[in-house]
Amino acid sequence: MKFLGKLIAVMAAIVLVVLVAAYILLQTRWGAAQVSKWVNENSDYQFSFEEMDHRWASPAHVALNNVTFGRKGQPATLVAQSVDIGLSSRQFSQPLHVETILLNNGTLNLSPNAASFPFQADILQLNDMALNSPGAEWDLRAQRVTGGVKPWQPEKGKVLGSTADIQFSAGSLMLNGVPASNVLLQGAIDDDRVTLSNVGADIARGSLTGTANRNADGSWQIGSLRLNDIRLQTDKSISDFLAPITTIPSLKVDSLEITDARLEGKDWAVTDLDLSLRNLTLANGGWQSDDGRLSLNASEFINGVLHLNDPIVNIDFTRQAAVLRQFTSRWERGMIRASGQWISHDNQLALDEVVLAGLEYTLPENWKKRWLEPVPEWLNKVTIKKLSANRNLIIDIDPNFPFQLTALDGAGNNLEVVRDRQWGLWDGNISLNAAAATFNRVDVRRPSIALTANTNQISVTELSAFAGKGMLEATGAVSQSPQRNTAINLQARSVPINTLQQWGWPVLPLEGEGNLQLSVTGSLAAQTPLKPTVNGTLQATSADGKQLQQTMQKGEVPGA
Repeated sequence: MKFLGKLIAVMAAIVLVVLVAAYILLQTRWGAAQVSKWVNENSDYQFSFEEMDHRWASPAHVALNNVTFGRKGQPATLVAQSVDIGLSSRQFSQPLHVETILLNNGTLNLSPNAASFPFQADILQLNDMALNSPGAEWDLRAQRVTGGVKPWQPEKGKVLGSTADIQFSAGSLMLNGVPASNVLLQGAIDDDRVTLSNVGADIARGSLTGTANRNADGSWQIGSLRLNDIRLQTDKSISDFLAPITTIPSLKVDSLEITDARLEGKDWAVTDLDLSLRNLTLANGGWQSDDGRLSLNASEFINGVLHLNDPIVNIDFTRQAAVLRQFTSRWERGMIRASGQWISHDNQLALDEVVLAGLEYTLPENWKKRWLEPVPEWLNKVTIKKLSANRNLIIDIDPNFPFQLTALDGAGNNLEVVRDRQWGLWDGNISLNAAAATFNRVDVRRPSIALTANTNQISVTELSAFAGKGMLEATGAVSQSPQRNTAINLQARSVPINTLQQWGWPVLPLEGEGNLQLSVTGSLAAQTPLKPTVNGTLQATSADGKQLQQTMQKGEVPGA
């Protein structure tokens, strides 16, 4: 028994000597290098540290200096000036689960390909760290990060673990190309669900505060989000800028407030934007809402050639429709106002009223082409219950047939201007008149036209204008079939005898003023030349009694 006791004492002394020696050696560069070498040779990890620091004033804490950790052949997951490890009695039952880990002055990569840590902690703390997420869904680069994760149970592809409370602050941050500073984030991780109970940051010379949740399917719910005094510039188009909203499964907004924002991108800009959005869900290219509301106003909105000044929009959302209570804006030196509703189940925009006043508008060069193109798939039908136009100037600079309408007034009722995604006048009636007009360099006074449309045709019930000392009057019809068969009957009294020359009829061998009687038919089918389809007759009587009759066939008058 005495021998066995001595043997145990000797063995204990040897173990103690070994532990003391290891303790001393680990606090040297040589000892740290040997431990690092052994880990690298016997695992899939790349690990190194320069030395261990332990002070008896804090006996439960061990510090490793200048630490690098990662998977072999991959960028380092962790680089830190020091790693402080807090030990507890738990090490006897779970050696790799420590009480605290404090990372100081380094970089932590949150990439899905980053090496998983072989140990856990009740609390992971960060002090003056950098966080990066290369290859992750959200491109994150943060500097001067301080905060913690509780508990810290890292897994493969999830450096922060699956379940934890998190709290971080960062001096600067770049998220998907958007910079921010003085960032505060508090929340929790629960498997693939992320709860952000408090978010705050200085962003784009303004401020952001809010709360949000990310669900397991990738959808988001914004509890509240407030943006103040934002001044954001980007090189993205407006569609690319909004793409993150349209690419996620769904986005539910409980409350969004934007105050005095200025945003500018490629071919678009908005200044002095105030926006309030409540109770709206965007999903599957559409929206859902029981009692939502959108209110916005701005000093200026630009999107390509569209330039609105002082736009105001108020919309109420229900399950079936988006009710446009108010839309007003200054546009093209005039004013536009509209109200109505968007009916979601059949993609219909039903406008109760549209008012155009004081516009000075030059039509785009390609307006005829755009008129023939289908509208987007989400817009199947557009109706206008009441249309009013007052004192507008409309100009077309097409060199083949330019025109200008001065002081244009108009009134329309029950108009259908888009059907099956195609522009047109499919139903309703409209009357237009102007103080003066020019059609291909022919000046007329007080032109007016009245149209009535139904499923079969557009009827020109009145068409008149003063020219020279006389007057032009006409009636006609255009079929709604794809051929757009057209018939026009025109009578003119005491007008310049060659008034029709600039409108396509050959010059007449008569002079001065006279009377005209024209009857023509043709086809206005899309992508088809008009001239070869025109047939008709013209009777002309000059002021001195000379008469002439001509016949046009396929756009040509024999002998003219």
